[in-house]
Amino acid sequence: MRVRLRRQATLLATVAGLLLAATPVAQAYEPVNIVHTEKVQAGPYPITVGFSTWPLRAIQSLDFTFAPDGGIEGKSGTLTMTPATRSTESRKRPLVRHPRKLEVWGLDIRALEEQGDWTFRFRLDGPEGPGEGALTLTALEPPGPPMALNWSLSTLPLIGLVAFLAIAWRRTRAEVLAG
Repeated sequence: MRVRLRRQATLLATVAGLLLAATPVAQAYEPVNIVHTEKVQAGPYPITVGFSTWPLRAIQSLDFTFAPDGGIEGKSGTLTMTPATRSTESRKRPLVRHPRKLEVWGLDIRALEEQGDWTFRFRLDGPEGPGEGALTLTALEPPGPPMALNWSLSTLPLIGLVAFLAIAWRRTRAEVLAG
């Protein structure tokens, strides 16, 4: 009996080891690939703003990185992103570490809601005092077909399902009434 249990335990341990060895290591997150950068001067602090997609398009998810010269240690700041269509400033948000590129500040998978000019305003505090700077960029039209066409095409299966259910309901109701 003991030998049998030992063999089963050995077999289970071997199978578990093979499964773990054969399973590839999964990366939790894809690395951030910056394909374009712009320079901004926020008072005494030069900032490199990086984008994971270029040119910028409205309603397209991308990563933003904000890297002040000399690193982010000992510095803090806020970011305000405002489209040209708004006359008032958007909500200020603190600059925080990018979740997948921890050595810089950034925004993870963010989209610009509308096309047109956008202003990124930076306010930084650090060892050289406070500084402000702005960067204006243009977001082009969203990728793909127009939204109205997308929504129209995506509702076709729903319309077909409703038509099918209506026809099936009428036929079964007619059979129940006749029978």
